[in-house]
Formats: sequence, structure tokens, C-alpha cells
Amino acid sequence: MVETATSKKVLMIAFHYPPMRGSSGIQRTLKFSQYLPELGWQPLLLSAHPRAYSNPGDDQMGEIPADVPVCRAFALDTARHLSLRGRYSSLMALPDRWVSWLLGAVPAGLRLIRRHRPQVLWSTYPIATAHLIAYVLQRLSGLPWVADLRDPMTDVGYPENPLTRKVYLWIERRTVEHCTVAVCTTPGAIQTYRRRFPHLPAERFRLVENGYDEENFLDAQQHASAAPPTAGRPLVLLHSGVIYPSERDPVPLFAALAALRRQGLIAPDNFKLVLRATGHDAFLAGLLAAHGIEDLVAIAPHQPYRAALAEMLTVDALLVLQASNCNHQIPAKLYEYLRAGRPILALTDTGGDTAATLRASGIDTIAALDSQEDIMQALPRFLAQVRAGTAPLPPAAVVAAHSRHARSAVLAQLLDDVAGAPVALKAGAAAA
Repeated sequence: MVETATSKKVLMIAFHYPPMRGSSGIQRTLKFSQYLPELGWQPLLLSAHPRAYSNPGDDQMGEIPADVPVCRAFALDTARHLSLRGRYSSLMALPDRWVSWLLGAVPAGLRLIRRHRPQVLWSTYPIATAHLIAYVLQRLSGLPWVADLRDPMTDVGYPENPLTRKVYLWIERRTVEHCTVAVCTTPGAIQTYRRRFPHLPAERFRLVENGYDEENFLDAQQHASAAPPTAGRPLVLLHSGVIYPSERDPVPLFAALAALRRQGLIAPDNFKLVLRATGHDAFLAGLLAAHGIEDLVAIAPHQPYRAALAEMLTVDALLVLQASNCNHQIPAKLYEYLRAGRPILALTDTGGDTAATLRASGIDTIAALDSQEDIMQALPRFLAQVRAGTAPLPPAAVVAAHSRHARSAVLAQLLDDVAGAPVALKAGAAAA
């Protein structure tokens, strides 16, 4: 990286970064690191050693800009590296299984700060240890700190383990009170934190949503060709990404599919649901067997990122799953769905941020995830719209506003604001 005396630099602390794969969270940091330089900010990446990733791969390594230094600090996965016969003490995984990253990242971060003299620290969830690292570095360096919370770190009943929850609450409080700005990806998350920390100024919390990457889609589009549904093949509905047993509980959907099949409204020759890279294949396979719908639903393995985008462009329709206990969250995959230009069926609470984003995009094909009856009414109607070519699609201008480049411009402006913030704001709230 070519540096000058006037270069603006940001030290980005992120666990989710290539060669890790299998998480949409990778795209957020990766695309920021690609686009921030043209917006006046040079990133320095502090990530984890690849051994800490359970599913590494080289498919996105080529997207890391050549002039962005990447420091991969010592890190272990407690479950894989520090267990004995598959068992380990829960104390060795607080706040998470990658807490050993703290040991390598703090000294590595201090070296980066001394060498490159960044103006701002930036850390990103959902690995709590990332914010813990940033907290320590901020206290040692005094640099302003942007904490990319994304979604609330804690919620009612989450984390479930009492000790883990206590540690999360401790990290969350110190992050929010000592950072210069806390970034959320949805308006609902900001409202949650403002209620949770009423003593902090409202401007402490800022919105930088997730998005899609246009260049990746243009590349994927070269290998994709969507075709309209025909009588000679089943209509394919795709869910791409992790299906959490609680936050995206598919049981009412599976029950609805079984009932619709008994009524003769769907069959294997005219309908196929593909669940790609679920993260819980064995659990879902058991549910499919219990409902007798293995021939209606296919569980598909992880594939490289661009191949996943190409699949979104070629299937007949896309499926969103989001429970009401995540009303203040929006799946990052939703923005890629919008860009894919295929009809979207959302099984989510109509009062949540996911439904609000879809409605603002002109999409009203929404049903309650937790209601078998609602799904049984919505799914046949949606499939008929897809076959007729009348399912709603978002306008191009709305889609463009969700690009990663547009989000990077928002972050660059935020970094400018933070770098020039008064010293009192940089220091955060009084020590807890």
C-alpha cells in the first residue's frame, strides 16, 4: 500500500474475511475493503489465522485488493483445536470459540497502529471477540472507534447460556459506551439500542445497511440464463443460506408443503424447494422425513459465492425465512435477492424490518413464517403469479440504492465524521 503523510487509514478488525467462506457477513467487510480506497480511505485488515475457519477456501481470495495489508493474527477454534475427545470447558469459549484470537490480535493490532498510524478503528460483529479486541486497542491507543454492531448482540433469551449471556452483556455495554459511533444495519436495531442505552446521545447510533455487489453479479450473469417455468419441469423455489432452527424455523413451512401435497396443489413434477448451504443439513433432513416431503425439498451443499449468485439468477423464485424474534434484523441475503431480479416469497412477520424493506421495494408477497395456514394460502397464490409472470419485482432505481458501493460511500462519510470528531466524543462514555 502506498501511503502519504495525508493518507486516511482505518484499521478494520474482522473475523469474517477470505479465505473464510459460508457466511454472508464476509461480503460486508470484503466489499468495504474494496471500495473505501476510491472514497479516500485506505483499509488495514486485522483478521484471524485461516486455521480458525472450519470451511476455508480460495474462491474469494482474488477479490482482496493487492494494496490492502492483511494481518492474520494467531487464532484457534476451541472446539476443534482445544477439545479433548470432542469436549472442552465452556470457559475456554467465552465469549465465543475464537477468544484465543484476542491473544494474537491485540499485539498485532498495536504493531499495525504504530507502523501505519490509522485515524480510526473499525470492528465488526457477529464474532463478539472482534469488539473485545477493538475495545482493548481503543483503550490503549485512544483512537476513535466505529463499532459495526450490525444486529443487537443480545436479546431476550439470547445467548441462552447464562454465563455466555453475562459476558456478551459486558462486551456489548463496553462497546456501545466506549465507541465513538455504533453502526447498525436496520432501523429496528437502532431503536433497540436507543431504548437499551437511553443515557447515550441518539447520534451515537448510525445506520449502514447491508447490500449486494454489482461487479459480482455482472460476473455471475455471464454464466446464468433464467428460463420461464414450463410444464416440462418443476418450478424451483430457492432458499440460499443458513436456516437457523429458531430464527428461521421451517417447521410450519414443511407442514404446509405436506398439506398442500395432500390436497393435490403441489407435486414433485411441478414444484421443488431447494435449500442451499443450510448449515443444519442433518436437522432439516430429519424434519423432511418426518413430514414425508423428501421428494419436494432438496438439501443442497455449499458452493462458491459466484456460483451461488448465478443460481439466484437462474431459479424461478427466491425464498426468505425470518422469524418475528428477528424483527429488528434483515438477512443480508435479501439485498442479493433484490438484485437477482427473481420473484421473492418472504415468510416473515409483516411488522418487522425485513417486511418493511420488501414493501418499500414494491414486493408484497409476504406471509407469516410461524403460520401453516398463512403459508398454505400464500404459497399457491405466489406460485401462480410466478408461472403467469405477474409476481412483483423491485424497480431498478430501488435496487441500485442497495449496492455495496453505495453503502461504502455512507461508511466513508461516517469515517470522515468520526476522524474529525471532538476529543470528548472520541473517548466515549465514562468508564463503566
